[in-house]
Amino acid sequence: MTHLPFSDRVEAGKLLGAELAKRKLPPNVVVLALPRGGVPVGWEVAKALHAPLDVVVVRKVGVPWQPELAMGAIAGGSVKVLNEELIADLRVSRQEVNAAVAKEKAEVERREKLYRSGRPAPDLRGRVILLVDDGLATGSTMLVAARYVRAFKPAKMIIAVPVGSSDACDRLKKEADDFLCLATPEWFSAVGEWFEDFRQVTDAEVQRLLEESRQQTEVADALELPHKR
Repeated sequence: MTHLPFSDRVEAGKLLGAELAKRKLPPNVVVLALPRGGVPVGWEVAKALHAPLDVVVVRKVGVPWQPELAMGAIAGGSVKVLNEELIADLRVSRQEVNAAVAKEKAEVERREKLYRSGRPAPDLRGRVILLVDDGLATGSTMLVAARYVRAFKPAKMIIAVPVGSSDACDRLKKEADDFLCLATPEWFSAVGEWFEDFRQVTDAEVQRLLEESRQQTEVADALELPHKR
């Protein structure tokens, strides 16, 4: 049984990684974390599975006059999900929607270049993809990430998070081939309430963890460890 709150994302990632290691996943697994908060969690999962770590960048599309209120989300510059009911209720014009999507598309592209330091995205076709975040509130961001990854025709897609609302978990189970959430508290308002330390993750931290993962993967491949392709 998982005891809440987690001390921080590192502890949550270690617990999630330990649980996933019991499932004896195939050697071609790739961990894709949602930045920024999902990357420290994904880093611990990747270590536990001796798997490479990369990112799938997803951006919330906010209502123009209330940016924190999501009217949709976008990933990879092309895959998007819009809450048409909310857009209609708030009378957001199609021009405003398109402008907001274009803005976030540019930010997705900027972050992908920044985080990968110009390297190409990994080839996901035919591989087992493990999508990781630090938690699920509404699940909208993970939903877009899952649909984006599915377009690359992986052999299997697994979604794994340390904590999530029951509604979000039920929603995401339908999108994945397998699903793992360590804890689904009965009362859920925000992911951060289930962590003692939920400080913001910086771009520099994301870059550092991804670079460390790349270096470890290169060393492991040279030594012919289990996850060598």
